[in-house]
Amino acid sequence: MPRSLDIAVTPNPRPVPDDRLAEILAAPGFGQHFTDHMLTVEWTPDAGWHDARITPYGPIQLDPATAVLHYAQETFEGLKAYRHEDGSVWTFRPEANAERMIRSSQRLALPELPVEDFVAAVDALIEIDERWVPDPTGEKSLYVRPFMFASEKFLGVRPSQHVTFMVITSPAGVYFSKGVKPVSIWLTEDYTRAGRGGMGAAKTGGNYASSLVAQQEATAHGCDQVVFLDAQEGKYVEELGGMNMYFVHADGRIVTPEIGTILEGITRASIIELAGKLDHQVEERRFSIDEWRDGVASGAITEVFACGTAAVVTPVGTLRWDGGEVSTGEDFVGPVTQELRRQLVDIQYGRSEDTFGWMHRVL
Repeated sequence: MPRSLDIAVTPNPRPVPDDRLAEILAAPGFGQHFTDHMLTVEWTPDAGWHDARITPYGPIQLDPATAVLHYAQETFEGLKAYRHEDGSVWTFRPEANAERMIRSSQRLALPELPVEDFVAAVDALIEIDERWVPDPTGEKSLYVRPFMFASEKFLGVRPSQHVTFMVITSPAGVYFSKGVKPVSIWLTEDYTRAGRGGMGAAKTGGNYASSLVAQQEATAHGCDQVVFLDAQEGKYVEELGGMNMYFVHADGRIVTPEIGTILEGITRASIIELAGKLDHQVEERRFSIDEWRDGVASGAITEVFACGTAAVVTPVGTLRWDGGEVSTGEDFVGPVTQELRRQLVDIQYGRSEDTFGWMHRVL
């Protein structure tokens, strides 16, 4: 893809040694190690996006009065780069991430980074740190984190007049240490993630910060994740702390909560298309917690799963709340969940044909 950004490159004079890199890539974990470089672009109203540069990875210096530290004006994205068996490197639907960041930026009163510049920035950083892209064994990948924040030194409550966009990358293994096994979910009835007119559909740090106390509640009750209900009536399922939900019915239908106050997940949208190709009717609608509980208890709902960039597709085994629980089986991974996950991952790693045109070649 042609680059509209003029990106200056300063190579890292002390890159991670090859032997140490091999150790990291053998067991990268998630979000623990970072590559040799990072990308930065600045924005001001007069100059627009400018001073694009790749520099050695390292700390950034912020004034104590930097706006983001006080008013949380920031957005971020998450996507992955995959190495295929022939050695080539690809990303999955980066244009969709770029478009979602534009929508998030509109909600947070941040400047819009054009789609082509977003993709060019991601490509450029992956290219210079290509040796950090793991081989596909064990579903390893290079996690890519673009983010944008209010970097003006100013304490007034208004949109920042200086904004910084950055990209960092990190080799990644599986998100859940247990692997592809059912997770347990705690139903929080004290906390909500977003309300009508709020920031639920934006990918911004505040949404995740607000989920952490509920996640602590889930952990205290022996659960892996927390699920939120709608803020208005407290009866409709929205999403997990960072993943979208799906409910597979005995008749083959799949239901997923409608967007509006939840994040428009790119994996979510991809699952909807894949499920349609497999002849499953997918309904995007309000889905009540009682429908979940009663459906699993009666057998009308045979599988529940969650999806997101980091975890891909994760089966849900048990829903627990104060006073009870229902379960599809602590070790049960349903056939629909398995097939959707397999098809998606096979496309991402180049093991099957990409008939959707989702993959973007970087190298």
